[in-house]
Amino acid sequence: MPTTASVLKKAMQARRAMIVPGAANALFARIVEDLGFEAVYVTGAGVANMKLGVPDIGLCTVKELAETTTEMADVTSLPLIVDMDTGFGNPLNVVRSVGLLERAGASALQIEDQVFPKKCGHFNGKEVISAAEMIDKIKAAVDTRRDHDLQIIARTDARAIEGMDAAIDRAQAYIEAGADATFVEAPVNEAELARIPVDLAVPQFANIVHGGRTPDPGQAALAQMGFGVVLYANAALQAAIHGTRLALSVLKSDGNLDRAAPMLAGFDERQRIVGKPDWDAIEQQYSRKK
Repeated sequence: MPTTASVLKKAMQARRAMIVPGAANALFARIVEDLGFEAVYVTGAGVANMKLGVPDIGLCTVKELAETTTEMADVTSLPLIVDMDTGFGNPLNVVRSVGLLERAGASALQIEDQVFPKKCGHFNGKEVISAAEMIDKIKAAVDTRRDHDLQIIARTDARAIEGMDAAIDRAQAYIEAGADATFVEAPVNEAELARIPVDLAVPQFANIVHGGRTPDPGQAALAQMGFGVVLYANAALQAAIHGTRLALSVLKSDGNLDRAAPMLAGFDERQRIVGKPDWDAIEQQYSRKK
């Protein structure tokens, strides 16, 4: 039976701009699977925002990320693409991080070339390490993985600091170091987007952030460009923030949820999403009251 890593690898190589929503917790991962998507992106920004209530500025630890990945792997059969930021330090930290996250259930690991502590790819004030230092991290990740189908995705944030040509050059060097895919973060227009899959031979990732720097030409256009994966890393998180504020604002002003009812999942739908019927069946199977 194919592993989730091999399934993901095949889907990435098809260059059909597979849409992968981000999830910040196990509940969101369940919803992603329920809607028929093919993979889940374990978003570092989302985990920082939702689990810790802090911005995406390098405050999440590898243990917190591994815990979240394990929780998602427990409730979904989909491949998990895990954002492991900078690898949480130098190549030694990368070795430990890859081991933890592969055991936690990752099918792919994304590592970036920002200076630690990193910042969201769409923030100002980013800095990048040398390409040589990043290459050492990629080699450490490739050598550490146990499953050779576990995809190592090398992200570069150099576009915002050194320009597009330098970002492409870095991505090419990361491919030569063994990365299975690359991810040029935050191109600022469609011409820059279109250049990426043409100049780089391995599957490419695009990251679409609502309110961010990269335009969203749509899946059809991104597939025509030749992207392998399109991340919507924080669409669910942003929807949850907005919906929660709307519903709780009604509760605060009205003293009840009557006007908020259209914004709320029904009780039965909530139980279905979290798999209560399956747990009911298990309870019945092992109950003495038969």
